Amino acid sequence: EGQKMQGSANIVQKLTSLPFQSCTHHVSTMDCQPSGQTGGIIVSVTGQLLVEGESHPLKFSQVFQLMPSPQGNFYVLNDIFRLNYA
Repeated sequence: EGQKMQGSANIVQKLTSLPFQSCTHHVSTMDCQPSGQTGGIIVSVTGQLLVEGESHPLKFSQVFQLMPSPQGNFYVLNDIFRLNYA
């Protein structure tokens, strides 16, 4: 929590170093809106994560920006994830 990761290799290294193998998630809300002139989309998600071996879920929020690729797909340009402890 609070650590900044940049680049796909650093993000993958962080995710694979977490002290659990699986977690389930429940999405409570999801809002989307167009972003910019090039067809991007901003997505905001809130929900709960339940880590294996734990009985109490953790609340989270995530905002990410999808951008279109020349091949007709989308890729994640920016992503902000936060566990909500309060």
